[in-house]
Amino acid sequence: MRFAARSDVGRIRSKNDDSAYAGRHLAVVADGMGGHAGGDVASAATVLDMIHLDRGGYHGDAGTVLADEIQTANSLLSELVHQNPKLAGMGTTVTALLLAEGKLHFAHIGDSRAYRLRDGEFKQVSVDHTFVQRLIDEGRLRPEEAETHPHKNVLMRVLGDVDASPELDLDTLDVRPGDRWLLCSDGLNYVAGHAVERTVRETKNLRECVETLVDLTLEAGSPDNVTVIMVEIVEETPDDVSTAAVEVIPSTGAALAAAAAARKNSPPEDRNTAAGDDADPDSKEAKNAEGSSQDADGTPSAQAGATDPHLGEHLSAEVLREELASRPHELVGAAAAAAESGSIPTIAGRTVARRAATLLTHRAEQPANDAEDNLVPLKPRRWVTWAIAASVLVALTAGLWLGYAWTQTRYYVGEHDSRVAIFNGVSQRLGPIGLSSLETVTEIRMDSLPPFSQQRVRQTVPANDLYDAQRIVKNLELTGTTSPEQDCPTPSPSPAASTPAPAPTDSAVAAPAPDAAPAPAGPSPSPSPSVTCEAVQ
Repeated sequence: MRFAARSDVGRIRSKNDDSAYAGRHLAVVADGMGGHAGGDVASAATVLDMIHLDRGGYHGDAGTVLADEIQTANSLLSELVHQNPKLAGMGTTVTALLLAEGKLHFAHIGDSRAYRLRDGEFKQVSVDHTFVQRLIDEGRLRPEEAETHPHKNVLMRVLGDVDASPELDLDTLDVRPGDRWLLCSDGLNYVAGHAVERTVRETKNLRECVETLVDLTLEAGSPDNVTVIMVEIVEETPDDVSTAAVEVIPSTGAALAAAAAARKNSPPEDRNTAAGDDADPDSKEAKNAEGSSQDADGTPSAQAGATDPHLGEHLSAEVLREELASRPHELVGAAAAAAESGSIPTIAGRTVARRAATLLTHRAEQPANDAEDNLVPLKPRRWVTWAIAASVLVALTAGLWLGYAWTQTRYYVGEHDSRVAIFNGVSQRLGPIGLSSLETVTEIRMDSLPPFSQQRVRQTVPANDLYDAQRIVKNLELTGTTSPEQDCPTPSPSPAASTPAPAPTDSAVAAPAPDAAPAPAGPSPSPSPSVTCEAVQ
């Protein structure tokens, strides 16, 4: 891939929630949502977790690897929310291209877009996962009405802390030299489609093309962040670095080797590094990264991480700089700001830090000492190993049984055969094993419910017990909502009666309602909590 990328905060927003990365094999755009809570955190965490995919060779199917990595990024967002509840409700779109083994692997969720120009045909490849797009697909709304629809930014699918395994659009596409791809956040939608197409067709220089598209967005008022990546597929050359549209950033591997001899003489003030610069081996991060090396006398050197409570953070920053400096790329938006500041949103012991550990264990082997060659390895006691394995197996079996037993004490309301039904268990699966069973199918048809309630039921409504589930069903039958006290009110009728009620906006996807308790018989001494269906990005 040849590539160019640009991101801009726009005319109105105070911060940039978009992130993007473009390299020789990977291009990804993420549009974060959640407002002040953490849209930038969501997009930056997702993009930085995926940059290691920018390579051409994979042992398995590259498309599966891409999908798995996006699901891993989704679980990372859930862990970040668990670690910091103030980030609850954050999420991000993802639109990605991975070029591997002569195929282009495509993954998409949300309303960022991917367009392809091939043989003179400019075509949108991605499908928006929005409320209005669903109305268009169902024939209830004309495409030209979508841009002015009041709920055009309502998202149906995103990454975030709502769904443990969100549904992705995945495809493997043939690739031809000369293909041009445009990846963009929805901020570019404020530019007329014909203007976008004309710019992509007529502007041959990729850098000039992204600059023009962003400038057009700013001239249109740009009420949202805007991020644009242009990619062109070209024939691979012997020096494939030349296929990039940016200058090559020197690899830190050579810099580490060259600086190793002089590191003891290096003054402390010269040891700081910035993201993307050559890493200094005497920095704290580099010391941690070199913890597996030995001193000149053959004694294993002390590892700073052994007593350093922030080891995971140092390893994350170090491996991120290693990866970014090892190949041509462009990193823009919130992800670039996180890389430059070192404020990398990650969980210690996983994601980037986990890959750092892998990188460290696969460094070039050090010369072995004679003393080490003469050491005779101790034979492990087999019975101890078997005993530990048996204990772990028993504990795992007991834990799984107890977990399954607990799930059978739970109930939820969902959909079965286009009707509202009560299920015993939880709505997840453990591999091929379902953790729920059908309890009762009611006479309430799904199409008789308001659109918002249909969405809630399809996403499943948890209940404390069977009585609670029956109460939720009764509320659906009488009021069309899962709970009068917790769900959003049904909008009043209007002339446009065929237009469904709004779903979650692109700043947040409506999360499943918390367990509802029976309403008290008498008046409540304090106001009941309310749930906001829509949040502004």
